[in-house]
Amino acid sequence: MANYRVVGRSVSRVEGPAKVTGAGRYPADIQLPGMLWAKVLRSPFPHAKILSIDASRARQLSGVHAVLTAAEVPDILIGRMLRDIPLVARDRVRFVGEKVAVVAAESRDIAEEALELIDVQYKELPAVFDPFEALEPGVPILHEDLDSYQSGSFPLWSRDFPKTAQGPTNHFSRWTVTKGDVEEGFSQADRIFEHQFTLPMTHQAYLEPYACIVQVDGSGRIQVWVNNKQPHSLRKLLGEFFGVDPERILIHVTFIGGDFGGKSSPMDVPLIYYVAKATGRPVKMVMNYEEEFLAANPRHPAFITIRSGVKKDGTLVARHGRVVFNSGAYAGFKPNGSISGGYGVGGCYRIPHVLLQVDNVYTNTVPRGHSRAPGSPQAAFAVESHMDMIAKELELDPLEFRLKNVLQEGDKAPNGHQWHEIKAEQTLRAAAKAIGWGSRKPGRHVGRGLALFHHPTGVGTSSATINVEADGKVTVYSPTFDHGTGIHTIVCQIVAEELTLAPEQIRVVTIDTDKSTPDNGVGNSRTTHTAGQAALRTVKELREKLTVLAAEFLGCSKEEVRLEKGRFVMDHKAKQGISLAEIAARAVGRNTPISAYAEYKSNVREITSFCTQGAEVEVDPESGQVHVRKMVSAVDSGTIINPVTFEGQVEGGLITGLGYALMEEMPVEEGKVSTLNFGDYKIPSVKDVPKHRPIYLEEPSGPTPYQGKSVGETTNPPVGGAIANAVADAVGARITSLPITAEKVLKAIKDQH
Repeated sequence: MANYRVVGRSVSRVEGPAKVTGAGRYPADIQLPGMLWAKVLRSPFPHAKILSIDASRARQLSGVHAVLTAAEVPDILIGRMLRDIPLVARDRVRFVGEKVAVVAAESRDIAEEALELIDVQYKELPAVFDPFEALEPGVPILHEDLDSYQSGSFPLWSRDFPKTAQGPTNHFSRWTVTKGDVEEGFSQADRIFEHQFTLPMTHQAYLEPYACIVQVDGSGRIQVWVNNKQPHSLRKLLGEFFGVDPERILIHVTFIGGDFGGKSSPMDVPLIYYVAKATGRPVKMVMNYEEEFLAANPRHPAFITIRSGVKKDGTLVARHGRVVFNSGAYAGFKPNGSISGGYGVGGCYRIPHVLLQVDNVYTNTVPRGHSRAPGSPQAAFAVESHMDMIAKELELDPLEFRLKNVLQEGDKAPNGHQWHEIKAEQTLRAAAKAIGWGSRKPGRHVGRGLALFHHPTGVGTSSATINVEADGKVTVYSPTFDHGTGIHTIVCQIVAEELTLAPEQIRVVTIDTDKSTPDNGVGNSRTTHTAGQAALRTVKELREKLTVLAAEFLGCSKEEVRLEKGRFVMDHKAKQGISLAEIAARAVGRNTPISAYAEYKSNVREITSFCTQGAEVEVDPESGQVHVRKMVSAVDSGTIINPVTFEGQVEGGLITGLGYALMEEMPVEEGKVSTLNFGDYKIPSVKDVPKHRPIYLEEPSGPTPYQGKSVGETTNPPVGGAIANAVADAVGARITSLPITAEKVLKAIKDQH
């Protein structure tokens, strides 16, 4: 690895003091003069016709400024890509928790009291909750006008598999990937294996619920404070929804109290805009956790079938994978018409003949959105369980079966991508060694399991401006929010590295949407890549400007100047030099301030990061209780810029995956979510976290600054498969649905006898 000064060091988070002292402001903290509170009346039925709404008593309540129903707001549909969500329900409701009316009042208490005074008459309609039942003839159709909805640039149906159903259908999207000829592949196989898997709906479990404030000021400017990690995309969407120039919309900078994929939707902002417009006052809305669980945008439940053809020697020759996502009542929370992580059912293996299908279906349940590595935890659990199940039937060691088929440099992945710098085998071997694969187990009912996964380093656009002040202080102005991953700390390190300064000498400022160029925002494991490369380009341009000025002030050529510890010196006269601060002061003195700006845009998806996780578990055969003794994560990292934040992502991903694997789920009973608080919805506590050993393959490799790879969504998807495989190894109980509860394990043990 290169000998860096700052890169590769653990540096404290630059936003840490603001968060721990309470100085950081979140949307719910914002107070504006004359601000009103908004609360929403939600449907108690999964599917019903709205016969009438009488809001007269609510409007007469002292302190109430407005009650809006569908009759008082525009008849428009909103959504991130597929526009299928009304501002409030119009004519009928499609899920328990759908907005029916909104109240704006002087206080939250008054607003909640007013909700009780709104009389809504419903006529219940037949409802459908299961995605497979939703595909049957004669079932209720949720969106009869689907073909007339706007759907943006993403097609809902693959060209190879166009929509064939006549008339309205609840099956609104199918994406496919094909490679080779899957039927030909199955004809070459000696054995064919087919398995089915069921994955639950879960919440992102961020601490801060959705919150927003909207103000229409005296000039007609729309000002928004919201916990959204993609402010430029949000501004563009809002402009389209409202039919106004996006330049009239300002998204203010606020902290985000947790995201995990869930904080990129407009959520309540469009409706609250119309409330603010109607009242002439700024309006705040903050969801409570009952509303979050009932009506936000949780992870998609999935039903997965994988069919694989294998030669006698264990060579994979064909795979057909089908994923059915239950999308709920609306699709507008997704940034496109499907969940691309579903393609992960191909796995990280060399398979010449592949057909992968990802279907999305409407049901009368809460609409789903993105959750950390959207679709990938579902796919990874299925494909890695499937691999172990095949290995058992073929009497092959699961590790050797994987090594025989794992992607190597030059191979095309099942999803058709040609990845470069493939290190899948290295992670498999490292994790297997660390978990003790093949060695004696420390107990009769102890088992070990492996699971392999990959996640590409995301792409997109970002920018940066860097100024050197007269006192020599360096300020980076970035349009990228730091929503908790530490990107501003990474940017500090990049700029400090290039200017040979200490990170403490660099300041990063997030700029609002008025003062920056468009930025894709945070998401898709792209932030260190895009924002980091934007900062690197900018600081290199800045350094060039500083070198030219230093040479001028020193009376030499720029080739004779080098930069050391924030000071420019002459090669042949090392004692003769000029500090960055002195250069800045002179430049400002002659009215030529030092600044640089650069953009970075990447559409190339050539690099992916592999992760193999190993689990060692102990199972109580009398109760089915699973105790995870230890886990390892072998991560194809490339250069790590900040070890402590990198490890935080690895550990955080592991814990997220642990919850998904062992305890988290949102059961739906007659269309209504039954876990409406964190008392009922269990997430891992510190006592649930096992011993964990991270292993990093740090050979420089990847598109981020200094040749690193993404990690944000790499370590949570394989956890479930690794644990399920370890449970099967321990007691022979194969669990094909998450979470892996004691009840399921005990039943599987009993079913063996």
